[in-house]
Order: sequence, then structure tokens, then C-alpha cells
Amino acid sequence: MRTRLVRPEYAETFRCIGPVCEDSCCVGWRVDIDEATYVKYQSISPGPLRTLIDANIVPMHMGPYGKKPNSFAQVKMGHSGACPFHNQGKLCQIQVEFGDTYLSETCANYPRQSYVIDKLVDKTLTLSCPEACRLVLLNPDLLGSAGSGDHHISHDDSKNESDLVHYFWRIREFVIGLITNRVYPLWQRMFLLGTFSRRLDAVVRGEVKGGLLAMLSGFSAAVNSESLRPSIETIQPDLALQLGIVLELVKLRGSDALQAPRLVECLDAFARGVGYAPESTLQTMSTEYGAAYGRYFEPFFEEHAYILENYLINMVFRRLFPFGEKLFDRKAAPEPAKEFALLATEFALIKGLLIGVAGGHKETFSTDHVVQTVQTACKHFEHNAEFLGKAHKILVDLNLDNAHGLTMLLRN
Repeated sequence: MRTRLVRPEYAETFRCIGPVCEDSCCVGWRVDIDEATYVKYQSISPGPLRTLIDANIVPMHMGPYGKKPNSFAQVKMGHSGACPFHNQGKLCQIQVEFGDTYLSETCANYPRQSYVIDKLVDKTLTLSCPEACRLVLLNPDLLGSAGSGDHHISHDDSKNESDLVHYFWRIREFVIGLITNRVYPLWQRMFLLGTFSRRLDAVVRGEVKGGLLAMLSGFSAAVNSESLRPSIETIQPDLALQLGIVLELVKLRGSDALQAPRLVECLDAFARGVGYAPESTLQTMSTEYGAAYGRYFEPFFEEHAYILENYLINMVFRRLFPFGEKLFDRKAAPEPAKEFALLATEFALIKGLLIGVAGGHKETFSTDHVVQTVQTACKHFEHNAEFLGKAHKILVDLNLDNAHGLTMLLRN
């Protein structure tokens, strides 16, 4: 069987804009140095740069399983959180003096993220970089002809259909097709994606007669016939619940992270948009939140429908949805429903923030505000190693990690 390969080839067009970038990837993060780069730095002749390297690149302590090659050493960040090699021109001093080949793997690759799937290198982008965020979100034809399926792979369909990994490309093609199917409002596409993910779980458990191919064929037919739409449209929004979860997710990062100037600008606009004040109640803020959605968010994204689609497409690629890292662990069964819960949680945070920010800026709400909101949220939430785990625990504790609860996060 030949299957189309839908891949994030747009990542190849990314180019760092260096000193004109409105943010910095050299501030506020941990920077690992791989072993090969560390050894290369030891060959640099004595001088100001070598002195700076010796003072600020610290080898990691040996753990019980040895040092990881990509985390052999670590840059000691300054009191402001800035990398000591980040010069006044907003450039890396090591790169200035020795070129790109002296950058660590972490610095050379960011914001790119690579996976090898069926011997093909898939490169995608993390949206914590402003330029990457613009490249992904603001392209009305993100996948284009190259990423929309000009490449194919052959495989044997006679294999065990409960082995979802064997059908990775076919599942990805369906998922991307569903996300971009504008016959349905975006929240309904997400609802269908959640339903599809739960059915994939059932396939893994061997509970679906006919296996993956039969389920995929039947689900595709139901989506195309719109037979599921009447039941979906009976679902009513719960804006107080949705806003409450967004506020809880924001609190997860703590006060220190929420002081970054670009993020503070977004959160201030969000607060204005939902009518936040010391005496505000969740109910009064929900009313303002709903008004911001109807007056400013919805009209804007009806005109720019591709923006949030592109966000989700990039997330599907980045998170190897619906497999996650288990795609590379043949001993671990995939958990598509859990992967959807994580995807839906991040999307709910981004969308909730954008609704408030739209309300805060009113008629002046623009693509610049969208890029700033998505980029800063990705930088300060998505890049935190504990954020997704804590967010998922909130859903579990509130019994929202299910079809109804997740729909309430997405339905407006």
C-alpha cells in the first residue's frame, strides 16, 4: 500500500533574524553543551573569549548512568538570566569569533526540532521563537505542495492492525486533513479529533472489529457525511469552567516566570479583556470573556482561519501526535487519548489567552498580538518541563480528562 507523507517541510525555510529579533533565546533558559562542542572549546587559545568560556561553561556531574552526550556541560547564566556569551549586539560572541560550527547542538538547532521517522528526517519548529512563530502562524499555505503529500511510502497492510505505529503516516494524513477541514468549526474539529483518539485507544486494546483500517474508513465516512454534527452541536459552552482552567494554567508557572516583559504585556491585555479586578468574580469575568470572544476574537479568526490551524498542525508534527515519544519505544503501547488531552490543554491555554488579549486590544487586535501571545506562552509555559504534567493533573483532579471535560475547554 502507498501512503502520502505529510511532513513539516516549511521548517527548512527558517532563518534566524539575529539582532533585530524582538526577544532572545539567550535569556532565561538553560543552555546545554554537548561533549563534542565542549572538547572543541578546550582547543581555543588563551584570550578574553577563552577566559569567558572557562568561567561560564561548567561540566555536569556524573550521574548513575554517566553523562548524556548532549548535556555534557552547561552554560552558567548571569543574574539576569542572560547567557554570558550574548554580546551587546544581541549576537553570540563565540559565533562571532569562530562561526556557526562552534555553536553547541542546542544553540545551532534551536528553534528546529528533528525526528527520524522511517529513515526520513522530519524537522519542525518550536514557536517560542518569534520568527519561527511568524513563519508558521502567518502562512496561509503552510504545507503547500511539498508538505501536502507529494511524497509516498510503501508498506504492507497485512500486518497486525493493532500496531498503530505501522500506520503512522496514514494516521498523520487523516489528522492533518481533519484539522484543516473547514466544513466544521475548529472546536468541532478538535472534538472529532478527540473522538478519533479514543477510538485509536480502542484499536490498541483490540476492541474494534476490523482493526484500524475499518475504523479509519468508518470514521472518515462519518466526518465526510457530517452525520456526527447534530450531536456535536447540542453541546453547550461553559465559559466559566473554560476561563477558570485557563487561569489555573497561567498560575502553574509561578510569579518569577510571569515577570518577563513580553509575557507581562500579554497578561495585562488578557486581564483587561476579561475585566479582571481584585473584586471580580469568575462569573463576571466569564461574561467579559464571552463578549471578547464574540466581538473581537471570532471575527478576527474567521478572517484568518489558517492561523490556529497552523498552530495545531505544527503541534501535531512537534509532538508526534497521537503517539508522542512512544513512537520510538516499541515496548510501550501508545496512548492517543492522553496525547489528545495534552494537545487540547495547550490549545485551550493559547486560545483562552488570545480571547482575553483580543478583548484587551479590541479593534486594534492584530497578527502582531497573536504572534506575541503565542510566542511568549510557548516560551514560558510549553518549555517548562513540569508544566504539561501539572496541567494534566489539574484535569484529572477535576474529572475533566474525558470527552465532556475536554470539550468544555474547547467549546465557545
